This record gives sequence, structure tokens and C-alpha cells, in this order.
Amino acid sequence: MRKKAMLFLCFLIMTALLTGCWSRRELNDLGIVLGIGIDKSGNEYEVSVQIVNPSDISLKKGGGGGRSPITVYSAKGNTVVEAIRRLTMLTPRISYFAHIRIFILSEELAREGISKTLDYLSRDHEFRTDFYIAIARGTTAKQLLSCLTPLEKIPANKMYNSLDIAEKEWSPVATIQLDELIRSVISKGKDPVLTGLRIVGDQERGNTNANVEASNPPANIQVWGLAVFKKDKMIGWLNETESKGFTDLTDKLHRTIIEAACPQGERLAVDVIRSNSTVKGSVNNGKPKVEITIRSEADISDVECRINLSRNETIAYLQKEIAATIKHNSEAAVKKAKFLQSDIFGFGEAIRRANPSYWKTIQNDWEDHFQNLQVDIKADVKIRRTGTTGDSYLNKLTE
Repeated sequence: MRKKAMLFLCFLIMTALLTGCWSRRELNDLGIVLGIGIDKSGNEYEVSVQIVNPSDISLKKGGGGGRSPITVYSAKGNTVVEAIRRLTMLTPRISYFAHIRIFILSEELAREGISKTLDYLSRDHEFRTDFYIAIARGTTAKQLLSCLTPLEKIPANKMYNSLDIAEKEWSPVATIQLDELIRSVISKGKDPVLTGLRIVGDQERGNTNANVEASNPPANIQVWGLAVFKKDKMIGWLNETESKGFTDLTDKLHRTIIEAACPQGERLAVDVIRSNSTVKGSVNNGKPKVEITIRSEADISDVECRINLSRNETIAYLQKEIAATIKHNSEAAVKKAKFLQSDIFGFGEAIRRANPSYWKTIQNDWEDHFQNLQVDIKADVKIRRTGTTGDSYLNKLTE
């Protein structure tokens, strides 16, 4: 009897602890947000959300009815969260942010400062941190979210995948997520960068169905350039050469193409398949110094000149040329960063790791020290393969 009473008591306690599905939300009540954009509108924020229309992305016949697969809603407010709450006056469903893929900031907002915006993203429990953050270049965040894209029905997925693929296959691109961005903003030894997104073509036709019905879309979204920040404020852009140098120096280069001049003129290209960079900081005679070593492996991918690839001296010449290009790109990136007075490479962190006590004495004046920092760059390239064919057939052509 006593045993039964104890079991009954345990049952009552467990029942009291069960809360049920008190916080549940039905799927039919939610608007799945895959992209968010924030622009400035006077002194207010304009928040735009890209919400999926489930019935219009279905592959079943008659599922879409020719309508857009997404809807973009916008609202304004003195704070980001106020603007988001005001969206409820427009949307028929509650905006659900757990699945966002892309977060876009306008260039105007980025130049004023992004720290207040990041606070909301990091504070709200509904946001995950695996989305990419980018800058709207030459357009607004709202316009980017509204541009319909071919192949990928959802523009947010298109932008996410373009950033991901471009970083892995090209190189002047950096995919930045929330945690990394916040760490760079608050760090005294490293400043942030964000990749730019722009619309090429006719922006006005980009948000119409004609943009996905044509074989050559009137408008398309393109990854372009790296935005440089000083703390939380954007101060400029890196061009393509400088952006390549940035990825070389920060060990973010996965794969890219580099051209080289042939000994007798014209050009060839190599496919850099692996790259690794190491940064070593030191302090000599009271002055900071950074040494970077970049080691890359490459394959010959395109020969448009008469050249004998079977000769060791030819391979040695090409390795030297490619290494010189990598060094040139890296030096261009350092020069631009010094001009903008922004340590986007984390050289300050390298000095801190090498000499913590010295770093404590200069960390508040690192901007001045960075301007005069000695940066030595060494590039080493090894060509591993020449492709499926050895010598180029161009050597067999007669003049």
C-alpha cells in the first residue's frame, strides 16, 4: 500500500511539471522569413522581410499559378524591433525568423554604424547564427530582396548560395556570419569586412516575373567587392585585386584562378587548388612587425601561348610568376587597408599573441602603429599538374 502511495505521489509531481505545448505555433500561422534587409529612411529604420509563398514554389502542376514565389513586406520604426512589430499590420501571418539565410544592410546604414542592429540579432532567441551578412552596394536592401532570380526561385537562397560558391571557387569573397562579425567589431586587433551584393541590369524589372521568364534576365544579383569597416562603421571598399589579397592574407582562400604572362607573350592561367597562410607577429627594437607566408598549390588550367610545359625551367618560371602575382595582390590589400586605417587582417591579434605585455601598451593606439607596421610577405607556389594533356597543341600550329 505504501509503495502504491509513493507511485501515486510521483505521478502527481510529474504531472504538475508537464507544461504541455504552451508555446506552440501552428505552421499555417507562420510566415517563413528567409531574408531580411535594413535600410535607413530619414531617422528611422526600414526593415524588409522576404517571406516564402509555399503554394507558389511547389513543383506540382497548378501549384504556383504564375505568381511570385516570395513576398516582400516593409515597415519603418525608430528601432529595428519596432519596425518588425509594425510588419504585423501588413502580413497575414506572424514572421518567423529561425530559417533566415541572408541578412542585408544598406551601405548608408553601414556607414553610420551597425552595432545597434547587431544587438537585436544577437539578443533575439529566434535568430540562429548560421546566416550570411552582406552589404547592398549601389542599391537598397529592399530592392535586393525584391529581385526575382532564375534557377533559384527564392532570392535569399540564391544570394546565400552565390556567396558560398564564390568563396569556394573564386576568392575575392568572404562569407561572414553573425558571431564572427560581432567578434571583429569588439576586437581591438581586428576590424570587420563584409561582402557586397549588387543588382546588375534593369533594377526596375528585377522584381517582375519577366526577370525569371527570360533566357537572359534583365536583372541579376551579383557578388561584388569587400566592404571595409573600422569597428562598426563602414569606411570603404576593396576592389577585386585587393579582395583577392585579403583572402590570401587571412587564410580564407579556397580556390581561384590566377593568370600569368608566358615568356614569349600572351597568357596562361593556373587553378589554385589549395592555399595556406601563416601570420607571425614580433616586436623588434620596440616596433611591431608581421611576417606572412603564403603557400599555394596549383594546376595548369588554360594555355593560350606557345610554351613547353615539359621543361623544369618552364614550371619554375611559372611558379615564380604566380607567386609574384599573389604577393602583389596581398601588398595591394595591405596598402588599401593602411590608407583606410583599418586592420582587417588581424595583425593586431598576431602582435598580441606574440607579445601580450607589449600589446597592452599599444592596443589603444593600434591605429597609429598599424599605419607604420612593417609587413613582410612571402609567397611560395608549387605547380602539381599540367592537366590531361602535356604540351599544348598550339606548339604544333604553323604560323
